[in-house]
Amino acid sequence: MKLLFKLAAKNLIGAGLRTWLNVIVLSFSFLIIIWHKGLLDGWDRQAKNETISWETGGGQYWQENYDPYDPFSLTEAHSGIPPSFNTLVSKGNIAAILITQGTIYPSGRIQSILIKGISSNQKLLKIPSALFIKNSEEVPALIGRNTATDNRIKEGDLITLRWRDVHGTFDAGNIKVIGIFDSDVPTVDMGQIWLPLDRLQKMMDMPGEATILVWNKEEQHSTISQGWKFKTNEVLLKSITDLIKMKSVGGIVLYIILMSLAMLAIFDTQVLSIFRRQKEIGTYIALGMTRGEVVGLFTIEGSLNSVLAGLLAALYGIPLLAMQASHGMSMPGGSKGFGLAVADRIYPAYSLGLIVTTILLILLTTTIVSYLPSRKIAKMKPTEALRGKIQ
Repeated sequence: MKLLFKLAAKNLIGAGLRTWLNVIVLSFSFLIIIWHKGLLDGWDRQAKNETISWETGGGQYWQENYDPYDPFSLTEAHSGIPPSFNTLVSKGNIAAILITQGTIYPSGRIQSILIKGISSNQKLLKIPSALFIKNSEEVPALIGRNTATDNRIKEGDLITLRWRDVHGTFDAGNIKVIGIFDSDVPTVDMGQIWLPLDRLQKMMDMPGEATILVWNKEEQHSTISQGWKFKTNEVLLKSITDLIKMKSVGGIVLYIILMSLAMLAIFDTQVLSIFRRQKEIGTYIALGMTRGEVVGLFTIEGSLNSVLAGLLAALYGIPLLAMQASHGMSMPGGSKGFGLAVADRIYPAYSLGLIVTTILLILLTTTIVSYLPSRKIAKMKPTEALRGKIQ
Protein backbone atom coordinates (compact mmCIF):
# COMPACT_ATOMS: atom_id res chain seq x y z
CA MET A 1 0.00 0.00 0.00
CA LYS A 2 2.86 2.37 0.81
CA LEU A 3 4.37 1.64 -2.61
CA LEU A 4 1.04 2.45 -4.28
CA PHE A 5 0.89 5.83 -2.57
CA LYS A 6 4.46 6.68 -3.58
CA LEU A 7 3.85 5.62 -7.17
CA ALA A 8 0.51 7.48 -7.31
CA ALA A 9 2.09 10.68 -5.98
CA LYS A 10 4.92 10.43 -8.51
CA ASN A 11 2.51 9.89 -11.40
CA LEU A 12 0.28 12.73 -10.25
CA ILE A 13 3.11 15.23 -10.02
CA GLY A 14 4.44 14.01 -13.36
CA ALA A 15 1.10 14.86 -15.02
CA GLY A 16 2.04 18.53 -14.55
CA LEU A 17 -0.46 21.17 -15.67
CA ARG A 18 -3.37 18.71 -15.92
CA THR A 19 -3.02 17.90 -12.22
CA TRP A 20 -2.73 21.52 -11.11
CA LEU A 21 -5.79 22.59 -13.09
CA ASN A 22 -7.84 19.94 -11.26
CA VAL A 23 -6.32 20.90 -7.93
CA ILE A 24 -7.04 24.63 -8.41
CA VAL A 25 -10.69 24.04 -9.35
CA LEU A 26 -11.13 21.63 -6.43
CA SER A 27 -9.48 24.07 -4.00
CA PHE A 28 -12.05 26.72 -5.02
CA SER A 29 -14.78 24.25 -4.10
CA PHE A 30 -13.15 23.69 -0.71
CA LEU A 31 -12.93 27.38 -0.01
CA ILE A 32 -16.37 28.47 -1.20
CA ILE A 33 -18.22 25.66 0.60
CA ILE A 34 -16.47 26.44 3.89
CA TRP A 35 -16.91 30.21 3.43
CA HIS A 36 -20.62 30.02 2.58
CA LYS A 37 -21.48 27.61 5.41
CA GLY A 38 -19.35 29.60 7.85
CA LEU A 39 -21.15 32.80 6.87
CA LEU A 40 -24.55 31.23 7.53
CA ASP A 41 -23.37 29.78 10.85
CA GLY A 42 -22.01 33.17 11.88
CA TRP A 43 -25.24 34.93 10.93
CA ASP A 44 -27.27 32.31 12.82
CA ARG A 45 -25.16 32.73 15.95
CA GLN A 46 -25.17 36.54 15.82
CA ALA A 47 -28.89 36.82 15.09
CA LYS A 48 -29.87 34.48 17.91
CA ASN A 49 -27.50 36.05 20.45
CA GLU A 50 -28.71 39.55 19.61
CA THR A 51 -32.39 38.55 19.70
CA ILE A 52 -31.91 36.88 23.09
CA SER A 53 -30.06 39.93 24.44
CA TRP A 54 -32.59 42.49 23.18
CA GLU A 55 -35.92 40.69 23.14
CA THR A 56 -36.43 37.10 24.30
CA GLY A 57 -34.14 36.69 27.32
CA GLY A 58 -34.52 33.19 28.73
CA GLY A 59 -37.99 32.76 27.20
CA GLN A 60 -41.25 34.68 27.50
CA TYR A 61 -44.64 34.35 29.12
CA TRP A 62 -47.33 35.63 26.75
CA GLN A 63 -50.75 36.73 27.89
CA GLU A 64 -53.07 34.10 26.43
CA ASN A 65 -54.74 36.53 23.97
CA TYR A 66 -51.48 37.96 22.64
CA ASP A 67 -50.68 37.33 18.98
CA PRO A 68 -47.69 39.29 17.62
CA TYR A 69 -49.07 38.94 14.07
CA ASP A 70 -52.52 40.28 14.95
CA PRO A 71 -52.53 43.93 16.14
CA PHE A 72 -56.24 43.69 16.95
CA SER A 73 -55.42 41.20 19.72
CA LEU A 74 -53.63 43.93 21.70
CA THR A 75 -56.89 45.37 23.06
CA GLU A 76 -57.43 42.15 25.03
CA ALA A 77 -53.80 41.01 25.46
CA HIS A 78 -53.16 42.23 28.98
CA SER A 79 -53.49 40.70 32.44
CA GLY A 80 -52.33 41.35 35.95
CA ILE A 81 -48.78 40.23 36.67
CA PRO A 82 -49.00 36.98 38.70
CA PRO A 83 -48.40 37.70 42.42
CA SER A 84 -45.67 35.03 42.53
CA PHE A 85 -43.67 37.09 40.02
CA ASN A 86 -43.99 40.49 41.69
CA THR A 87 -40.81 40.05 43.73
CA LEU A 88 -38.78 39.02 40.67
CA VAL A 89 -40.17 41.95 38.66
CA SER A 90 -39.35 44.42 41.43
CA LYS A 91 -35.77 43.07 41.59
CA GLY A 92 -35.40 43.37 37.82
CA ASN A 93 -35.00 39.61 37.30
CA ILE A 94 -38.12 39.55 35.11
CA ALA A 95 -38.83 42.22 32.50
CA ALA A 96 -42.55 43.05 32.31
CA ILE A 97 -43.73 44.58 29.02
CA LEU A 98 -47.13 46.11 28.23
CA ILE A 99 -47.98 46.61 24.54
CA THR A 100 -50.62 48.75 22.88
CA GLN A 101 -51.16 50.64 19.65
CA GLY A 102 -50.77 54.35 19.24
CA THR A 103 -50.03 57.20 16.87
CA ILE A 104 -47.25 59.78 16.94
CA TYR A 105 -47.14 63.13 15.15
CA PRO A 106 -43.48 64.00 14.56
CA SER A 107 -43.14 67.43 12.92
CA GLY A 108 -46.84 67.46 12.02
CA ARG A 109 -46.72 64.08 10.28
CA ILE A 110 -48.73 61.02 11.35
CA GLN A 111 -47.21 57.61 12.07
CA SER A 112 -48.82 54.49 13.53
CA ILE A 113 -46.64 52.93 16.17
CA LEU A 114 -46.50 50.25 18.84
CA ILE A 115 -46.23 51.63 22.36
CA LYS A 116 -44.31 49.35 24.69
CA GLY A 117 -43.95 49.91 28.40
CA ILE A 118 -41.03 48.14 30.08
CA SER A 119 -40.05 47.95 33.74
CA SER A 120 -37.39 50.57 34.35
CA ASN A 121 -35.25 48.41 36.66
CA GLN A 122 -35.11 45.31 34.42
CA LYS A 123 -31.67 43.76 33.94
CA LEU A 124 -32.41 41.09 31.33
CA LEU A 125 -32.60 43.03 28.07
CA LYS A 126 -30.17 45.50 26.54
CA ILE A 127 -32.91 48.10 26.10
CA PRO A 128 -31.54 51.08 28.13
CA SER A 129 -34.60 51.31 30.39
CA ALA A 130 -32.41 52.46 33.30
CA LEU A 131 -32.50 55.93 31.68
CA PHE A 132 -36.12 56.19 32.85
CA ILE A 133 -35.02 56.00 36.50
CA LYS A 134 -32.62 58.92 36.13
CA ASN A 135 -35.05 61.10 34.18
CA SER A 136 -37.58 63.50 35.66
CA GLU A 137 -39.65 64.07 32.52
CA GLU A 138 -43.34 63.38 32.91
CA VAL A 139 -43.40 60.90 29.98
CA PRO A 140 -39.85 59.98 28.89
CA ALA A 141 -39.45 57.79 25.81
CA LEU A 142 -36.80 55.66 24.10
CA ILE A 143 -36.71 54.82 20.40
CA GLY A 144 -34.44 52.83 18.12
CA ARG A 145 -32.08 54.38 15.61
CA ASN A 146 -34.05 53.16 12.57
CA THR A 147 -37.35 54.57 13.86
CA ALA A 148 -35.63 57.85 14.67
CA THR A 149 -34.09 58.04 11.19
CA ASP A 150 -37.33 57.15 9.38
CA ASN A 151 -39.30 59.81 11.28
CA ARG A 152 -36.49 62.40 11.53
CA ILE A 153 -36.61 62.36 15.33
CA LYS A 154 -33.70 63.58 17.44
CA GLU A 155 -32.89 63.09 21.10
CA GLY A 156 -34.64 65.76 23.15
CA ASP A 157 -37.58 66.16 20.73
CA LEU A 158 -41.10 66.56 22.09
CA ILE A 159 -43.60 64.42 20.19
CA THR A 160 -47.38 64.25 20.42
CA LEU A 161 -48.57 60.71 21.19
CA ARG A 162 -52.16 59.50 20.93
CA TRP A 163 -53.40 56.25 22.46
CA ARG A 164 -56.61 54.47 23.42
CA ASP A 165 -57.04 53.34 27.01
CA VAL A 166 -58.67 50.17 28.36
CA HIS A 167 -62.14 51.84 28.31
CA GLY A 168 -61.85 52.71 24.59
CA THR A 169 -61.29 56.43 25.27
CA PHE A 170 -58.75 58.25 23.10
CA ASP A 171 -56.22 60.45 24.86
CA ALA A 172 -53.13 62.34 23.80
CA GLY A 173 -50.10 63.99 25.34
CA ASN A 174 -46.51 64.98 24.73
CA ILE A 175 -43.59 62.64 25.27
CA LYS A 176 -39.91 63.53 25.30
CA VAL A 177 -37.32 61.38 23.56
CA ILE A 178 -34.58 60.96 26.17
CA GLY A 179 -32.53 58.39 24.31
CA ILE A 180 -31.98 56.72 20.93
CA PHE A 181 -30.50 53.23 21.04
CA ASP A 182 -28.79 51.16 18.35
CA SER A 183 -30.05 47.61 17.93
CA ASP A 184 -29.65 44.98 15.22
CA VAL A 185 -33.04 43.49 16.19
CA PRO A 186 -35.80 45.24 14.20
CA THR A 187 -38.57 43.81 16.41
CA VAL A 188 -37.49 46.12 19.25
CA ASP A 189 -36.86 49.08 16.96
CA MET A 190 -38.94 49.38 13.80
CA GLY A 191 -42.18 51.28 14.39
CA GLN A 192 -41.92 51.15 18.19
CA ILE A 193 -41.56 53.52 21.08
CA TRP A 194 -40.64 52.53 24.65
CA LEU A 195 -42.08 54.13 27.80
CA PRO A 196 -41.71 53.34 31.52
CA LEU A 197 -44.08 50.48 32.40
CA ASP A 198 -45.69 52.25 35.36
CA ARG A 199 -46.33 55.36 33.24
CA LEU A 200 -47.95 53.39 30.41
CA GLN A 201 -50.06 51.41 32.90
CA LYS A 202 -51.35 54.69 34.26
CA MET A 203 -52.02 56.08 30.77
CA MET A 204 -53.92 52.91 29.81
CA ASP A 205 -55.65 52.58 33.21
CA MET A 206 -54.17 49.07 33.55
CA PRO A 207 -52.49 49.09 36.96
CA GLY A 208 -50.18 46.10 37.53
CA GLU A 209 -50.85 44.59 34.10
CA ALA A 210 -48.55 43.40 31.31
CA THR A 211 -48.63 41.64 27.94
CA ILE A 212 -45.27 39.84 28.04
CA LEU A 213 -43.05 38.69 30.88
CA VAL A 214 -39.44 38.12 29.82
CA TRP A 215 -38.05 35.26 31.88
CA ASN A 216 -34.58 35.06 33.37
CA LYS A 217 -33.01 31.73 32.35
CA GLU A 218 -31.15 31.61 35.67
CA GLU A 219 -34.42 31.55 37.59
CA GLN A 220 -36.23 28.27 38.14
CA HIS A 221 -39.04 27.95 35.62
CA SER A 222 -42.51 28.39 37.09
CA THR A 223 -45.81 27.25 35.62
CA ILE A 224 -48.71 29.67 35.55
CA SER A 225 -51.92 27.73 35.36
CA GLN A 226 -54.20 30.44 34.01
CA GLY A 227 -53.96 33.40 31.64
CA TRP A 228 -50.36 33.00 30.45
CA LYS A 229 -48.46 30.77 27.99
CA PHE A 230 -44.73 30.16 28.19
CA LYS A 231 -42.71 30.37 24.96
CA THR A 232 -39.24 28.87 24.90
CA ASN A 233 -36.40 30.42 22.91
CA GLU A 234 -36.64 27.48 20.54
CA VAL A 235 -40.13 28.71 19.60
CA LEU A 236 -39.29 32.42 19.70
CA LEU A 237 -36.22 32.00 17.48
CA LYS A 238 -37.88 29.63 15.01
CA SER A 239 -38.10 32.27 12.28
CA ILE A 240 -34.32 32.72 12.36
CA THR A 241 -33.72 28.97 12.36
CA ASP A 242 -36.09 28.46 9.41
CA LEU A 243 -34.45 31.23 7.39
CA ILE A 244 -30.96 29.83 7.94
CA LYS A 245 -32.18 26.35 6.94
CA MET A 246 -33.71 27.80 3.77
CA LYS A 247 -30.47 29.59 2.92
CA SER A 248 -28.51 26.40 3.61
CA VAL A 249 -30.73 24.44 1.20
CA GLY A 250 -30.18 27.15 -1.42
CA GLY A 251 -26.43 26.85 -0.84
CA ILE A 252 -26.56 23.15 -1.68
CA VAL A 253 -27.26 24.11 -5.33
CA LEU A 254 -24.04 26.12 -5.35
CA TYR A 255 -22.14 23.23 -3.76
CA ILE A 256 -23.46 20.78 -6.37
CA ILE A 257 -22.43 23.05 -9.25
CA LEU A 258 -18.92 23.54 -7.88
CA MET A 259 -18.46 19.88 -7.04
CA SER A 260 -19.81 18.81 -10.44
CA LEU A 261 -17.30 20.99 -12.26
CA ALA A 262 -14.41 19.67 -10.18
CA MET A 263 -15.52 16.03 -10.35
CA LEU A 264 -16.12 16.24 -14.12
CA ALA A 265 -12.57 17.47 -14.59
CA ILE A 266 -11.18 14.63 -12.46
CA PHE A 267 -13.35 12.03 -14.21
CA ASP A 268 -12.21 13.20 -17.65
CA THR A 269 -8.60 13.21 -16.49
CA GLN A 270 -8.90 9.64 -15.23
CA VAL A 271 -10.50 8.42 -18.46
CA LEU A 272 -7.84 10.14 -20.56
CA SER A 273 -5.08 8.84 -18.29
CA ILE A 274 -6.27 5.23 -18.59
CA PHE A 275 -6.54 5.56 -22.38
CA ARG A 276 -3.04 7.02 -22.78
CA ARG A 277 -1.31 4.78 -20.23
CA GLN A 278 -2.39 1.37 -21.50
CA LYS A 279 1.19 0.16 -21.97
CA GLU A 280 2.04 1.32 -18.44
CA ILE A 281 -0.95 -0.59 -17.06
CA GLY A 282 0.09 -3.70 -18.96
CA THR A 283 3.62 -3.36 -17.62
CA TYR A 284 2.35 -3.13 -14.02
CA ILE A 285 0.32 -6.32 -14.47
CA ALA A 286 3.19 -8.08 -16.20
CA LEU A 287 5.48 -7.19 -13.30
CA GLY A 288 3.15 -8.91 -10.85
CA MET A 289 0.64 -6.28 -9.72
CA THR A 290 -2.91 -7.56 -9.49
CA ARG A 291 -5.69 -5.86 -11.37
CA GLY A 292 -7.11 -4.74 -8.01
CA GLU A 293 -3.82 -3.05 -7.12
CA VAL A 294 -3.69 -1.26 -10.45
CA VAL A 295 -7.29 -0.08 -9.98
CA GLY A 296 -6.29 1.05 -6.49
CA LEU A 297 -3.30 2.92 -7.91
CA PHE A 298 -5.43 4.97 -10.30
CA THR A 299 -8.07 5.54 -7.62
CA ILE A 300 -5.40 6.83 -5.21
CA GLU A 301 -4.05 9.12 -7.94
CA GLY A 302 -7.48 10.68 -8.35
CA SER A 303 -8.04 10.92 -4.59
CA LEU A 304 -4.71 12.69 -4.10
CA ASN A 305 -6.18 15.56 -6.11
CA SER A 306 -8.38 16.39 -3.13
CA VAL A 307 -5.40 16.17 -0.75
CA LEU A 308 -3.39 18.62 -2.86
CA ALA A 309 -6.48 20.81 -3.25
CA GLY A 310 -6.93 20.88 0.52
CA LEU A 311 -3.30 21.94 1.01
CA LEU A 312 -3.59 24.63 -1.68
CA ALA A 313 -6.90 25.88 -0.26
CA ALA A 314 -5.30 26.10 3.18
CA LEU A 315 -2.37 28.06 1.73
CA TYR A 316 -4.46 30.94 0.39
CA GLY A 317 -7.77 30.24 2.14
CA ILE A 318 -6.72 30.40 5.80
CA PRO A 319 -5.49 34.04 5.55
CA LEU A 320 -8.59 35.08 3.57
CA LEU A 321 -11.10 33.37 5.87
CA ALA A 322 -9.27 34.54 9.01
CA MET A 323 -9.32 38.12 7.74
CA GLN A 324 -13.05 37.97 7.04
CA ALA A 325 -13.77 36.31 10.39
CA SER A 326 -11.93 39.21 12.02
CA HIS A 327 -13.36 42.10 9.96
CA GLY A 328 -16.73 40.61 9.04
CA MET A 329 -18.81 41.03 5.90
CA SER A 330 -20.73 44.26 5.39
CA MET A 331 -24.46 43.79 4.84
CA PRO A 332 -26.58 45.99 2.53
CA GLY A 333 -28.44 48.89 4.10
CA GLY A 334 -31.95 47.51 3.56
CA SER A 335 -31.30 44.10 5.09
CA LYS A 336 -33.02 44.99 8.38
CA GLY A 337 -36.29 45.31 6.47
CA PHE A 338 -36.63 41.51 6.51
CA GLY A 339 -37.78 41.71 10.14
CA LEU A 340 -34.90 39.55 11.41
CA ALA A 341 -31.80 40.43 13.36
CA VAL A 342 -29.18 41.37 10.76
CA ALA A 343 -26.09 43.20 11.97
CA ASP A 344 -24.30 45.80 9.86
CA ARG A 345 -21.45 43.29 9.65
CA ILE A 346 -21.74 39.50 9.74
CA TYR A 347 -18.80 37.63 11.25
CA PRO A 348 -18.48 34.10 9.82
CA ALA A 349 -17.96 31.18 12.22
CA TYR A 350 -15.65 28.44 10.96
CA SER A 351 -15.89 25.45 13.26
CA LEU A 352 -13.59 22.44 13.27
CA GLY A 353 -16.59 20.23 12.52
CA LEU A 354 -17.41 22.27 9.40
CA ILE A 355 -13.85 22.01 8.05
CA VAL A 356 -13.49 18.29 8.79
CA THR A 357 -16.91 17.49 7.28
CA THR A 358 -16.09 19.42 4.11
CA ILE A 359 -12.72 17.67 3.74
CA LEU A 360 -14.24 14.21 4.22
CA LEU A 361 -17.11 14.95 1.82
CA ILE A 362 -14.80 16.09 -0.97
CA LEU A 363 -12.31 13.28 -0.34
CA LEU A 364 -15.07 10.66 -0.49
CA THR A 365 -16.61 12.15 -3.63
CA THR A 366 -13.23 12.38 -5.35
CA THR A 367 -12.41 8.78 -4.47
CA ILE A 368 -15.70 7.52 -5.93
CA VAL A 369 -15.30 9.57 -9.11
CA SER A 370 -11.71 8.34 -9.49
CA TYR A 371 -12.73 4.71 -8.99
CA LEU A 372 -15.54 4.63 -11.57
CA PRO A 373 -13.39 4.93 -14.73
CA SER A 374 -10.62 2.83 -13.13
CA ARG A 375 -12.88 -0.25 -13.16
CA LYS A 376 -12.21 -0.61 -16.88
CA ILE A 377 -8.67 -1.70 -16.02
CA ALA A 378 -10.02 -4.95 -14.56
CA LYS A 379 -11.31 -5.94 -18.01
CA MET A 380 -8.03 -5.32 -19.83
CA LYS A 381 -5.82 -8.18 -21.03
CA PRO A 382 -2.12 -7.62 -20.19
CA THR A 383 -0.95 -8.62 -23.70
CA GLU A 384 -3.31 -6.17 -25.41
CA ALA A 385 -2.51 -3.45 -22.85
CA LEU A 386 1.23 -3.87 -23.62
CA ARG A 387 0.43 -3.40 -27.31
CA GLY A 388 -1.68 -0.28 -26.44
CA LYS A 389 -5.04 -1.76 -27.34
CA ILE A 390 -8.16 -1.88 -25.21
CA GLN A 391 -10.41 -4.89 -25.39
